[in-house]
Amino acid sequence: MKFKNMLEAWKYPSILLLGIGVSNLGAWVYLIALNLMVFELTGSPLAVAVLYILIPLATMFTNFWSGSVIDRLNKRNLMIFLDIFRALCLFFVPWFLDTSLLLLYFIVFLINMATSMFSPTSMVYITKLIPSEQRKRFNSLISLIDSGAFLIGPALAGLLFIIGTPELGIIINAIALFLSGLITLLMPNVEKQSKAIDNGEKLSIQLLKKDFHIVMNFSRKSVYIMLIYFLFSSVFVMTAAVDSLEAAFAKEVLSLSDSDYGFLVSIAGAGIIVGALINTIFVKKIAVSIMIGVGSTFVSVGYIVYAFSNSFIIAALGFFILAFFLAFANTGFLTFYQNNIPEDVMGRIGSLYEFVEATLVITTTVIIALLAQIFSIQFAVITGALVMLILSVILCTFNLRSSKRKYYQPNT
Repeated sequence: MKFKNMLEAWKYPSILLLGIGVSNLGAWVYLIALNLMVFELTGSPLAVAVLYILIPLATMFTNFWSGSVIDRLNKRNLMIFLDIFRALCLFFVPWFLDTSLLLLYFIVFLINMATSMFSPTSMVYITKLIPSEQRKRFNSLISLIDSGAFLIGPALAGLLFIIGTPELGIIINAIALFLSGLITLLMPNVEKQSKAIDNGEKLSIQLLKKDFHIVMNFSRKSVYIMLIYFLFSSVFVMTAAVDSLEAAFAKEVLSLSDSDYGFLVSIAGAGIIVGALINTIFVKKIAVSIMIGVGSTFVSVGYIVYAFSNSFIIAALGFFILAFFLAFANTGFLTFYQNNIPEDVMGRIGSLYEFVEATLVITTTVIIALLAQIFSIQFAVITGALVMLILSVILCTFNLRSSKRKYYQPNT
């Protein structure tokens, strides 16, 4: 009977995890294929770099208004629509590539916009679907799936390119997203009805102002929750900025060959998968506060080891440490977020703060790049890693306060 109850409790979470896994694998194939296609067409690293700039730009363009839509629409139906919309856009990518690079950037921008909306939408849906006592386990499984996609995705892309072309990889991802949408159709409708826009209101400047004030009022009343959110996000903003110099650091500072650099990335992949496996096994025994604070601190320690490295071995050790603790930090933060942000405003809060985060990513990446240009690549990486460590230690200090324990319990 106990086993039957467990199967019943994990029926829909398992289907949702399958959809996430299919989507994540497709995303890796898409990313690698698109990079190769654009580079082959233009021969320009700058043209490829524009693809990465479009990601935070799409977030900035979308997230200041999308939360108002997300919180007022049926989450499951919106997720299905966004998956199918992205799938249709992807089917057109190979044709746009032959027509115009600007048209290709436009369609990629639309795909990134839909992805920016999908993230907070799925977060609200997951929070509504998964009972609070199951969230930590579910989030650890998401981390494991993300880790598996990190390893399997590039390998799958490579296999597809051997038997076909990058264009085939794009089509495969479109099919994966379409399948993800169909899988989501099997999920329960956790909202009785779509609320649409309250009282017949339309999306407008006035509505956005009203929702902005709702988010700000919640932030003022929940200072501790938003402090943890901001500190955790700031740590990972710094990881994005430092990662932008990863290849240059490997080449210029460590003098690694292409194959050595590939092996270094593989060691990070091993760290991610080992950390995610251990996290999944012991997730029930580790407090959420420790996952966030200690996990983030050790991610930063890994970056410090990497930043001060002068050989492949030390850099590999740093990569393994930071990758190992990523799953713990992410699982802890997702659980904290789901347990403390009200479901009815979660879309607006997540979207608005992701907009701020995207702005910070662009700003810090530019600053780190300027430091590398003015001083040296290693100086820039060390500076970024030290800032990251300071932020994570402050985060850990706030996390581990016994007086704040209630924020880390399942039923807050």
